[in-house]
Amino acid sequence: MERNFKEALKHRRSYYGITNESPISDEEIQEIMNFAILHTPSAFNSRTSRIVLLLGKEHLKLWEIVRETLRKLVPADKFGPTDVKIDSFANGYGSVLFFEDFAPLEAAKAGAGSYADKFGDWSNHTSGMHQLAVWTMLEDAGFGASLQHYNTIIDDEVKETWRINKEWKLIAQMPFGVPTAEPGEKEFGSTAERMQVFK
Repeated sequence: MERNFKEALKHRRSYYGITNESPISDEEIQEIMNFAILHTPSAFNSRTSRIVLLLGKEHLKLWEIVRETLRKLVPADKFGPTDVKIDSFANGYGSVLFFEDFAPLEAAKAGAGSYADKFGDWSNHTSGMHQLAVWTMLEDAGFGASLQHYNTIIDDEVKETWRINKEWKLIAQMPFGVPTAEPGEKEFGSTAERMQVFK
């Protein structure tokens, strides 16, 4: 179904029940990532965002890393719900890891004068825009996804496992797959308290 940008954004939701099926090819999934990387803006065109796409056994490997890391932190008698939660992510088709690369960030800061101290904030903004772009396009392709934040407890093992540049900072993880159910009801609230207009 063809959707305009507003419709695609409206339909983007958090899905926690997902399967290891895909409505599109792996090449089409990769094209979504490439599109986001090419067309999502960054401050001073610093291009700091990095994406790692994990499919198949590599996706499963990620969630086993999360599970075993949490097993060391959560008491055994309370681990049941955590185990179920990690299963819900591992059941998906793939995961997207979002990183920020500090090498171009530092280079951009060097030539930015009085703006230099803002680049940390702008890097976060850039990553958030990439996350939303990927999330929305995945949903529009027929996937359900959610955004997770198991950094910083998994960072070192993730970088070692996939030989990722140590200068990259892990920001978020996005498991995705075909949804098994509709997302829950969402409370939107009024925009009146969140927007002001002056003419």
